[in-house]
Amino acid sequence: MMNYHILVVEDDQEIQELIKQFLMTQQYTVEVASDGLEGMKQYNRTPFDLVLLDVMLPNLNGFEVAKMIRKEANVPIIMLTALEDEQDQLKGFDFGIDDYITKPFSFHVLIRRVEAVLRRSYDKSTDNLLVFKEIYVDCDAYKVYVNKDEIPLTTKEFEMLRLLVQNQKKVLTRESIVEKVWGYEYCGETRIIDTHIKNIRKKLDIPYIKTVKGIGYKIDE
Repeated sequence: MMNYHILVVEDDQEIQELIKQFLMTQQYTVEVASDGLEGMKQYNRTPFDLVLLDVMLPNLNGFEVAKMIRKEANVPIIMLTALEDEQDQLKGFDFGIDDYITKPFSFHVLIRRVEAVLRRSYDKSTDNLLVFKEIYVDCDAYKVYVNKDEIPLTTKEFEMLRLLVQNQKKVLTRESIVEKVWGYEYCGETRIIDTHIKNIRKKLDIPYIKTVKGIGYKIDE
């Protein structure tokens, strides 16, 4: 099992310590912060796989922290709150959180929610969801997302992007892309790949698709 790194931002010291100890018994690595500003400092210092985030925090509240994190990354966020008002829950989802747990909560339920969010976000046991940085390729639905925003692609553009993400950091020749995407029967000019790549770059607005001069393309950091 992967050793996930979790950040807990909770100002109630007793609850913070209980969450930390309980998560550690499940083999998670846990860091804690007691207010929103400290939480953001911790987040910016270290890569985390999940953030457990209280709403009512000193300095920066949970909504503000979630908004700041979402501007930078797609890391899963579960909000913890004593608030039961539906509008507060909806506000959290508007900021891109992944789940919501209302206090008081069972620690066993908390673990199940954590496991479910981590599984949805990182389980790569199938090729149905491909991930590279902030790019998500849903192979079942033929949809592509960048930071949770759906990016409309043509079928061929989708298939080319999927191929690049499946082979991330590997150089693919134009000929191999044509063979995989169009099939052996395609006999046209392989420079059609360049046009499609140009369109994909423009639509996704990301810097990861690299040209390997005279050979083809790869997706890399």
